[in-house]
Amino acid sequence: MVDLTGKLTVVTGGASGIGRATVLKMAAAGAVVFTGDMDEAGNTETAEMARAAGGSATAVTLDISDRASVAAFAATATDDGAKTVDIIVNVAGWDRIQPFLDATPEFMDKILDINLKGPMNVVKAFLPDMVAANAGKIVSISSDAGRVGSMGETIYAGAKGGVIAFTKSLARETARHKINVNCVCPGPTNTPLLMSQPESMREKLARAVPFRRIGEPEEIADAVLFFASNMSDYVTGQVLSVSGGLTMAD
Repeated sequence: MVDLTGKLTVVTGGASGIGRATVLKMAAAGAVVFTGDMDEAGNTETAEMARAAGGSATAVTLDISDRASVAAFAATATDDGAKTVDIIVNVAGWDRIQPFLDATPEFMDKILDINLKGPMNVVKAFLPDMVAANAGKIVSISSDAGRVGSMGETIYAGAKGGVIAFTKSLARETARHKINVNCVCPGPTNTPLLMSQPESMREKLARAVPFRRIGEPEEIADAVLFFASNMSDYVTGQVLSVSGGLTMAD
């Protein structure tokens, strides 16, 4: 069993889906979790669920596209700099499926601000203390859309591809500080975003997966848990697809 006892952990996007599953698994492993999300009610519910199961979790309102909000989140999680975060998990993201030619400049900016700049904002807030401590784990949720593309998600795929490149480059920069930086790429997963799509689309996706089903958030969180634990101490700059075999790309 993974033991993260006492590890100060921040998770973004904890109100639902993969973020909620990650918070619950990290807390169950003993981590002291701060979960950030714009959905205050959902985020609070996640923290309550973690505590009810015997874990430690605190909900904090967070907009990862707003640097002031990220700074406030960091101050809360670290008790105004008195503590150093051990684990960062970037889960928060957003998308809306539509043709690239229909995208407005405002939509493009929103996609990039949340899905690419957001994780960068979060890492930038906590990384200096990790460097000073010569320790830390950073795990970002990208998407297989960022590896192989996805119809109707061109801007999102570009942003998620950026997260992959960000992960690899940051891993190179921080290896000398004993910081592990890795990335998980989910395939189609049972999240509120996917469930908002027509049932016919979801059925087609399930048939396309070799395992013939959509992934569950807990299965993505298991990959995060691996990268956050000491089992991955000699692993950095890596991209792990959790897609039931849908994307078998190098």
